[in-house]
Amino acid sequence: MRLDSRPTVSIPDDFDSAQAKLIYLYLREWPNASADEVCAALGVEKGAFLSVARTLRERDYVERVDGRYRLA
Repeated sequence: MRLDSRPTVSIPDDFDSAQAKLIYLYLREWPNASADEVCAALGVEKGAFLSVARTLRERDYVERVDGRYRLA
């Protein structure tokens, strides 16, 4: 029997979009990232990021402090 040694990552159940999940996971690993940093790292357009980030902020999953994003 082979056991998977990768850590389990938990994502909130109410995430509908793949982009929201990707951004959430990115901010989990690289907190305090700017919008430009996230977009460059993930290849996401800035408008798409800002839309997803706004939704995540409204749901209290992400916060923005001094123009940088991190998990709440």
